[in-house]
Amino acid sequence: MRSLKELTRPNIWALKPYSSARDEYSGADASVFLDANENPYNTPNNRYPDPLQRELKSLLAPLKGVKEENIFLGNGSDEAIDLIFRAFCQPGVDNVVAIEPTYGMYKVCAEVNDVEYRPMLLDVYYQMKASALLSAIDEYTKVMFVCSPNNPTGNSMCRKEIDSLLKRFDGLVVVDEAYIDFSDLPSLLADLDKYPNLIVLQTFSKAWGNAAIRLGMAFASPEIIAIFNKIKYPYNVNRLTQEEAIKCLQQPEKVQAWVNTLLEERARVMEEIVKLPCCIRVFPTDANFFLAKVYEATQIYDYLVSEGIIVRNRTNVALCSDCLRITIGTKEENDALLEALSKIEIE
Repeated sequence: MRSLKELTRPNIWALKPYSSARDEYSGADASVFLDANENPYNTPNNRYPDPLQRELKSLLAPLKGVKEENIFLGNGSDEAIDLIFRAFCQPGVDNVVAIEPTYGMYKVCAEVNDVEYRPMLLDVYYQMKASALLSAIDEYTKVMFVCSPNNPTGNSMCRKEIDSLLKRFDGLVVVDEAYIDFSDLPSLLADLDKYPNLIVLQTFSKAWGNAAIRLGMAFASPEIIAIFNKIKYPYNVNRLTQEEAIKCLQQPEKVQAWVNTLLEERARVMEEIVKLPCCIRVFPTDANFFLAKVYEATQIYDYLVSEGIIVRNRTNVALCSDCLRITIGTKEENDALLEALSKIEIE
């Protein structure tokens, strides 16, 4: 791995971060706060939130098996993705490599930050080859993005290939594990100490059922986390989000029950949908959704919309011609989908 200083943009490395009032105060308990130009009325929303989310991280760290200094929390995983570009990629100079097809925000963030984006197609089994990704790099490649389980394909990338990337690439490897809670495979969080160039992304939006609070997690070495904290906006995670996440972390058994139910429904829906005349194939998945190849995906998508059922038409995505991405809902929602699809006649 290149040194972190070599990977970081020079202006970011030299940057003196903004110091907020809540960053500067520490020590004994206080009851009179006259330091942050806050309105003293309308408690508790009148006070700025903890800029480093200390209480939330103290609950999250043992659950994830990491130290608090390995955790960055942001406004959805998208904030962490954007920070990776802002911290490490020189606009108009550096580039990143990613698997294709995959989550679209990697490319969007690259374009917003004027960074060249180099997509490398998966094989016919929607699997990546480390050698293929490595063939796309040059001296200006700073980051690689691997979504596993992948979106929109649903499958996990081969662990041996990910390990190969981490060992052979001298830049940063970002493994997006947004759907890891639905997979039988272990997270890469246990390998943070083994690979100093590893960044793992997770989220509260999927298994934790909290898409609305916009809370994403990035796990990495303390040195990388320190760079994220250096350039993030001071109060990037609001108090209401922190409180809701803390409440959620105090009842992990409830989240696991949701996951178990969704996995049971996933198996049932996939088994039933593959029997329907409109379905050509259902692809293996480790997520709370699956990809289905159908006859005339756009027509079926429009028909489902007319029935008040919304899935995702992925037919214009690379390697996903005539494919619909279907999220697992409640039993009643899934039954409505199956009933609607059963009425489609194929000539």
